[in-house]
Amino acid sequence: MDEDELRRRFAGEPVGRLATVRPDGAPHVVPIVFALAGDVLYTAVDHKPKRTQRLQRLDNLRHEPRCAVLVDHYEPDWSALWWVRADGTGAVVDDAPPDHPGRRALAARHAHYRARPPGGPLLVVTVRRWSGWSAAG
Repeated sequence: MDEDELRRRFAGEPVGRLATVRPDGAPHVVPIVFALAGDVLYTAVDHKPKRTQRLQRLDNLRHEPRCAVLVDHYEPDWSALWWVRADGTGAVVDDAPPDHPGRRALAARHAHYRARPPGGPLLVVTVRRWSGWSAAG
């Protein structure tokens, strides 16, 4: 698959998995919703219940900005399986204004965010490398 196809498939899925590295070197993976604009991915800390607003993923990216986001497509027909991974560097924007392009992109993609915009930190991942696999070849 070429990069345009990888981006198209990636952007078409509603959920991804953000992989970061904890300060002790251990992996940390969480599901996220996101918006993609070219080679920039946005996700945010939103209002869904959390034990704390001091999330491990934020600490991880502040310590080690290298990260990856994986999306995949599963069907019982295994000939339709595929995955796409975006490897990049992430940054935490603590005080992104409501009109930040990332917040606007998230609201445009997710109805929940139009009704209740995420007010927490914004995560911005600049994709450096696209990779993927498809059972269809």
